[in-house]
Amino acid sequence: MTYTPPTDPLVFLHDDHQVVLVDKPSGLLSVPGKGPDLADCLLMRVQAVFPTALLVHRLDRDTSGVMVFALTPHAQRHLGLQFEKRQTRKTYVARVWGDMVAKTGTVDLPLIVDWPNRPRQMVDHENGRQAVTDWRVMRRGGGETRVRLMPKTGRSHQLRVHMLALGHPILGDPFYAEGAARDYPRLMLHSETLQFRHPDGGQGMRISAKAPF
Repeated sequence: MTYTPPTDPLVFLHDDHQVVLVDKPSGLLSVPGKGPDLADCLLMRVQAVFPTALLVHRLDRDTSGVMVFALTPHAQRHLGLQFEKRQTRKTYVARVWGDMVAKTGTVDLPLIVDWPNRPRQMVDHENGRQAVTDWRVMRRGGGETRVRLMPKTGRSHQLRVHMLALGHPILGDPFYAEGAARDYPRLMLHSETLQFRHPDGGQGMRISAKAPF
């Protein structure tokens, strides 16, 4: 599949002397892939505006929404520890296939990379790493459900595999949705809110970006 990232100008949500937050578009890699054809990425585009920007975390190429970058090595360490110790809080919005019957729930299913089919991940109760997602239905209708997802861990493809495990794959997912559920212009998953402590003084920050779907 040819990599054709979007060319719209970046939307900056907040910046100061330590951090910059961006609304990442769907279809753009967070970091460079392997090879010159995969060099264009959010990190590179942010560095064109903020040359000292450093990576803290990633979003999947197909996921949109709030991402934070550090502007100093101190901020990178500070934020990195918050992610590592699960002190950040993230909420996502997704549109999923089918009507979810319950209003809220938690998925607690360990995940591991599906080696022959990577980057796909899969549930593995023997060798998988713990992965926990809380979810809450926002609305149902038209054969789909709009749901808010609150991951407690940060595994690769966690939200995508957990929704699939519930029988409600995220619409437009090129890896886990099939048939009509896949036939959407993009992955219907958006990082809506990120909460963290500011690296300079520890003040609580809450940055949001509205879902474009």
